[in-house]
Amino acid sequence: MTTQPNYIIDLHSHTTRSDGGDTPQEFISNAAALGMKVIVFTDHDVLPPDRIEVNGVMVDSVLYAKKKGLKLIPGIEFSCETQVEDVHIIVFGCDYTNSKIIAMYQKIVKSKIFSYQKLLDILANNGYDITWDEVLNYDDIPRKPEDVQKKIIFNLMAEKGYTKTWSDAKLLIRNNPDFSVKREKPDPADIINIAHESCGIAILAHPYLIDETVTTNDGTMTRADYIDKLIDLGLDGIEASYTYDKTTYNGPYTKEEIIAKVKSDYQDRVKIISGGSDYHADYKKTDKNVRNIGECGVTLEYFNSNELLRIL
Repeated sequence: MTTQPNYIIDLHSHTTRSDGGDTPQEFISNAAALGMKVIVFTDHDVLPPDRIEVNGVMVDSVLYAKKKGLKLIPGIEFSCETQVEDVHIIVFGCDYTNSKIIAMYQKIVKSKIFSYQKLLDILANNGYDITWDEVLNYDDIPRKPEDVQKKIIFNLMAEKGYTKTWSDAKLLIRNNPDFSVKREKPDPADIINIAHESCGIAILAHPYLIDETVTTNDGTMTRADYIDKLIDLGLDGIEASYTYDKTTYNGPYTKEEIIAKVKSDYQDRVKIISGGSDYHADYKKTDKNVRNIGECGVTLEYFNSNELLRIL
């Protein structure tokens, strides 16, 4: 973890509480060593922790980060839209004890467990042998079934030699109809409403990972039209600076071109143009093309001047 960050504000990161490789304590320590100023917990479909383990003691996560010189913002990255891949909405600033957020979390958990176990059965029948026990104990970290993330399955496929990388595994499953297991995901309108009702904000992550043409219950439309719909629903922000060059994006634009396009198309239509690395501690995994803390993000000046971000 010696690479100096491009940004000292990173608004998209993951820990072992979902599919990241750093524990919350390791992530905070690594970020502090890099000189980061603002970091987030945006683990997938998981309520952020009030307390984390540090040297065997449970401590307040925000206060622990503050002692390290960091502002830690608790958040969630919600996977939305059952029929469309990679529609992810990050929420910040919420009251995470809100009954609607808790109910949504519980509904998502049931859907995840069922679909991931079914996917493992299908993979095993096609020669990709991965057990539920291996998933639950991936990286020697015991997990509850409700804490399992799909990327753990992708990581195991790569580590067992079925694919070269986790992203290859993701594409293999995504593009093969025989492996299609759709878990029920929430309507993005519900996530946006829940965020606002609990005094939070909602930001669309990595918009260009969404296919150029999507089909939802409202019909078939372009990605741009779909994003317009989300804005009409009250979306607060869109992620521009993102590690597209290190994920499954295979479109015609460079990372820099996407950043410019998102800013040009949406900076006057949403209140936040966000950014983040989608850090997963890939350096601990099979990937060599790792995403680093602060590789993408927003500037300190932008964070402090934005009316919604600065009060988080």
